[in-house]
Amino acid sequence: MSHQARKRFGQNFLHDATAIERILQAISVQPDQTIVEIGPGQGALTLPLLHAGGRVEAVELDRDLIEPLIGKAAAAGTLVVHQADALKFDFARLAGAGKLRIVGNLPYNISTPLLFHLLQQSDYIQDMHFMLQKEVVQRMAAQPGGGDYGRLSVMIQYHCRVAPLFTIGPESFRPAPKVDSAFVRLTPWQQAPVQVDDYASLDALVKQAFAQRRKTLRNTLKGLLDENDIRACGIDPGRRPQELSLDQYASLSNRLALPP
Repeated sequence: MSHQARKRFGQNFLHDATAIERILQAISVQPDQTIVEIGPGQGALTLPLLHAGGRVEAVELDRDLIEPLIGKAAAAGTLVVHQADALKFDFARLAGAGKLRIVGNLPYNISTPLLFHLLQQSDYIQDMHFMLQKEVVQRMAAQPGGGDYGRLSVMIQYHCRVAPLFTIGPESFRPAPKVDSAFVRLTPWQQAPVQVDDYASLDALVKQAFAQRRKTLRNTLKGLLDENDIRACGIDPGRRPQELSLDQYASLSNRLALPP
């Protein structure tokens, strides 16, 4: 299919057959399984998923790609394409009686907000396999203390087990991006790894903490918790946001959620 990649959609089309095979092996689609694909593009993953016996529900924003993709997939299997913005799409409505398996080569320019959008619907998701900028995957899997550790690390790890699988170079895409990519598996926890009494409190606290990550907790959490509250959680108010574990953020958020 001849199509000029559009920068505004963050399009970089995967074409490397070896990379595609590794991705398919990682996903391990089973016959009659429904896969939700975000950004099918020119069908590099869509068609092999269909040939493997899967049913694909695709979410594609670029309407110029949809008709050629449907035509190419007609003999491969069952493909349903939703012309929609994935950032606004209600994935939960596709779940039906079972949980969703979601895959995609995510546009780098919207990957982080899209991940947060999907986390809000994680109760309906079995697993997610994504191609992302390598730096984003490193942030998702980062542990406390490093420069990569931040809001994305804490919130993703609260919702999911993060398993970086392999990296893919720019030459595997057209046009070639200026960065390396990485393929990652996210598996929502059946039970959260920490006790959080009020999710909204965790979300607000982590967001504010990392808004000024170079400041100490006593400064960055002003208006939410004071020094006595932080100490009551067994945490030194002089520490910085990137030094705290998910468990410690849970403790702080539970303190924030206490009635006045």
